[in-house]
Amino acid sequence: MSSLSAWIVGQEGTEAGRELALALALFAAFTHALFGALQKGRHDPWMSRAAIDLSYGIMAAPVALFLVPWPEPHMWLIFAIVWVIHVGYKLSQAAAYTAGAYTVVYPVVRGSGPIFTVIGAYLLFGEIFTPLQWLGIAVLTSGIFGLAAYNLRHVTLDRHRLPMALGLAVLTGGFVALYTTYDAYGIRATADPFTFLAWFFFIDGFFMPIYVWLTRRSRPLPPLGPLAARGIAGAVVAFASFGAILLATRLDKVGEAAVLRETSTVFAALIGWLLLGERVGPRRLALMALIAAGAVIVELGG
Repeated sequence: MSSLSAWIVGQEGTEAGRELALALALFAAFTHALFGALQKGRHDPWMSRAAIDLSYGIMAAPVALFLVPWPEPHMWLIFAIVWVIHVGYKLSQAAAYTAGAYTVVYPVVRGSGPIFTVIGAYLLFGEIFTPLQWLGIAVLTSGIFGLAAYNLRHVTLDRHRLPMALGLAVLTGGFVALYTTYDAYGIRATADPFTFLAWFFFIDGFFMPIYVWLTRRSRPLPPLGPLAARGIAGAVVAFASFGAILLATRLDKVGEAAVLRETSTVFAALIGWLLLGERVGPRRLALMALIAAGAVIVELGG
């Protein structure tokens, strides 16, 4: 792993590194949409998230403790702040998925994040977007919110809960911007990027299982076999998704990687159609094309 770390660090600031960051951000978009669908699927979203977190915490433990270099002393405060941010994100996300339909909640979560992330990247890393890239952000976010509005119009189940679901979705989007920016700071603060990734998953993996056990233990448990399978699958997807986007933010601009990841909304709509039985008509296809066009403009504008 040390040789892979050295290779990745060697790509920082190069054209090859920029191209790798682009590929990683798009891969993160697909896997993040898949991760959201796994959490929103047949099981209670709280139980699903707890199973996923417990799985990746256990899987990351031996890597963090025995395979990667230990974190430098200054990293422990960073990990503490990262943990608090992700706790807020996961609580708001699970609550949003409980309150509203996946195809309504997910686009709002993703659409409310990019602008705040770009602003945070400017304040923390001094990144500046060109006017053409700002146009791309406007195109992408208009497509995302247009998709959310279209989905909202056609939702017939639990419409009385939609205002609360949308409010929770916006709150979750704020946490997305916060963790994207601060996680990028964290992975840049250590010499070995895999040290941050392994310890992040190890530290992050045990809050939700404990929280769910304390707050929902009076409820009947779902079948443990399917829940465990979902947890393991979600853990693998989480490693791929969060690992890819964090490496992308180390290799290139945080803001660009964050915006490109929001093409996950396109993948989420396709997953909703193919796996969850939700309809995708010509209007939604046009809005998804708008999201993709915005991402292309952002990339070309850089």
